[in-house]
Amino acid sequence: MDDLLAARSTMAFSLGFHIIFASIGMVMPFFMAVAHFLYLKKNRTEDLELTKLWMKGVAILFAVGAVSGTVLSFELGLLWPGFMKHAGAIIGMPFSWEGTAFFLEAIAIGLYLYGWNRMNRWVHWTAGLIVGISGFASGVFVVAANSWMNSPAGFEWVNGQAINIDPVAAMFNRSWLHQTLHMQVAAIQAVGFAVAGMHAFLLLKRKNSTLHMRALKIAMAFATVASLIQPLVGHFAAQKVAEYQPAKLAAMEAHFHTEPRASLIIGGIPDVNTGEVHGAIKLPGMLSFLAFNDFNATVKGLYDFPREDWPPVMVTHFAFQIMVGLGSLMIGLGLLYVFLIRKNILPNWFLKILIGAAPLGFVAIEAGWVVTEVGRQPWIIYGVMKTRDAVTPMPGIQFHFYLFLVLYLFLSFVTAWLFRRQLQVAEGNMTKEAQGD
Repeated sequence: MDDLLAARSTMAFSLGFHIIFASIGMVMPFFMAVAHFLYLKKNRTEDLELTKLWMKGVAILFAVGAVSGTVLSFELGLLWPGFMKHAGAIIGMPFSWEGTAFFLEAIAIGLYLYGWNRMNRWVHWTAGLIVGISGFASGVFVVAANSWMNSPAGFEWVNGQAINIDPVAAMFNRSWLHQTLHMQVAAIQAVGFAVAGMHAFLLLKRKNSTLHMRALKIAMAFATVASLIQPLVGHFAAQKVAEYQPAKLAAMEAHFHTEPRASLIIGGIPDVNTGEVHGAIKLPGMLSFLAFNDFNATVKGLYDFPREDWPPVMVTHFAFQIMVGLGSLMIGLGLLYVFLIRKNILPNWFLKILIGAAPLGFVAIEAGWVVTEVGRQPWIIYGVMKTRDAVTPMPGIQFHFYLFLVLYLFLSFVTAWLFRRQLQVAEGNMTKEAQGD
């Protein structure tokens, strides 16, 4: 493993780990706020128990997310000094705003955890809501910084130096809106299905649990709405990628030849040597329509770009196919849930499907970030700086990768153990109350 591959692997593993906890940290507080709101309005014991159960989960994940996010910030400077030398002054603003949002989130979660029976109950509820809002804002600012790497703006590049820097233009670059919308909606989908799957499992063990049924309905309400919105957001994002990063779109679709009435490719194995895609299903004109709202529009193919500037086609194409396939599956599950809930039934077979669907949203998020990051290669700042020119000259980066691999595996084990313990305690409390009744 050379230093460039080690640095990219370290960053990929760190981001892949952090994004799961960041997504949960952004969305779970809203679930918690809904349950708490229902308790305040209807005074149901189950809503209070559910709020406190989810609150403990939010606290655990906040701690893990804070650690993994700090590691990512550290790695930006350690692994990519060539990037930070120029980008730090340009995209410092969204990172500083993200720090402010994180500061608010930390204060709000502290007030919420220790505010029970010590604060006005609606002020206490508002503190919980602020945890979600500030967490969501953090996500928006971080994605805005990432989107700048895809659509660099707010500076002039002269003789290898960035001059005339405008941090506002850099932050609100052409890609920030579609990337932010796509990621935030995906986070709601992923967390909604994960939480629904967990409570479906517990509901199968305890069929008459009002708490788990209420939890499942709250989670599925978020997951279903997000799943139905995501195709519109994804279409918007794909059109912007077609406009701003046509080579990435071509790699996503394994589209080699520039042509009008371009086909949408489903599945298949791309062959970069022959420009063919073996075993794919082709829908004529659909790629042109998805990219430009016109079945006859011309879509640029990879052969229009220098070979050395192609993203890794195989990885980008497979990741895109996985993301779209899982997104389509989640739409189907959302519609099936609406159908069943309107009939006021949630049969065991559907609960079992939800258990199996629990990780789908997170797999889709990971695949989506592979498309975003691998599809931008070989550039770290699109069209300005190549990734190989930004990596640290420090030797031995592979040892850093191994060290953080062990650290993340340890954090995963501790987090899973803490969650399992919290669920066991909650189950034990409910059993005691049931026996007391």
